Amino acid sequence: MQETSKLKIGLCQLSVTSEKKVNNEKARSSIEYASKQGAKLVVLPVISTLDSSRFMLICSPSKLIPTIVFKELWNCPNSSDFIALFAEDFEDEESASSFKTMSQVAREQKIIVVGGSVPERSGDRLYNTCCVFSSNGELLAKHRKIHLFDINIEGDIAFRESDTFAAGSDPTVVDTDVGCIGIGICHDIGFPELAMLYRDRGAHLICYPGAFNISTGEALWELEQRARQVFPCSLLSCFIFLFPCTYQSILGTFRTVDNQLFVATCSPSRDSAGSYPIWGHSTLVNPLGEIVATVGHDESVVVAEVDYSVVRITRESLPILKQRREDVYQFIGIND
Repeated sequence: MQETSKLKIGLCQLSVTSEKKVNNEKARSSIEYASKQGAKLVVLPVISTLDSSRFMLICSPSKLIPTIVFKELWNCPNSSDFIALFAEDFEDEESASSFKTMSQVAREQKIIVVGGSVPERSGDRLYNTCCVFSSNGELLAKHRKIHLFDINIEGDIAFRESDTFAAGSDPTVVDTDVGCIGIGICHDIGFPELAMLYRDRGAHLICYPGAFNISTGEALWELEQRARQVFPCSLLSCFIFLFPCTYQSILGTFRTVDNQLFVATCSPSRDSAGSYPIWGHSTLVNPLGEIVATVGHDESVVVAEVDYSVVRITRESLPILKQRREDVYQFIGIND
């Protein structure tokens, strides 16, 4: 972990429109605004396969290098028609306007940008992809969403993200000037194995751009108490549409407490284009499972502080990693 202990984080929750140029301009202005507030690391939201505009910001006051992360699919509405139309080939930078916008603003503001997610076209396939840019505008890493959201609740709802996107196969941990960061997109948060792998590879912050539906408000308290003890991860996905608010906050807390690190989730605002009702509430959670900063459902930017010393103190006080029984079980990363 870097010597710098504290950094500022901003959550930038964007309102997505059906105009790609407008979305690019919104992303740029939001990043610039966050940078002026002292952000060195910024997180943007996803361009989800449903609808979305997610944005988050993180920055380090001791180093003049900001970072920005975009929401899941922030450059287009969450509609398969828009996704195919707005998809970008990152190899062709001149025609990839969203990719180019993120690279340029990272270089101009001298910040790290975690670019939420943008539909990426590679050959005849589409991927839900998050790009991370350095403070000089170079691409540091590219995360293709690993876990696609496919559910079929009989008599209620069926949804197959895999009808639009191909799944990625590579976990993403990137060393930046503001720390070692793991990247996940939306449904990736539901899989503790990925977060465990990120911790083992040195991450002390995981960014999850994503877009969740509005909660029905039913049985939230019971679900919150029982989700971890009773429901296996394969069943938790069924609750995203039923209890998206609780699902997002519970899983964010799980990932922080399980792995003793910070977790940042970033969502689009509720007034984004499209029929998908977005929950919003982009949130930063510390290693103790406490909410450091959050926003409501409107388009907004909030800046808070991340103190990496909390990671060190928590791990020293509760040395879970040292207490693993590797004589009984072992954690193996397939790509190691």
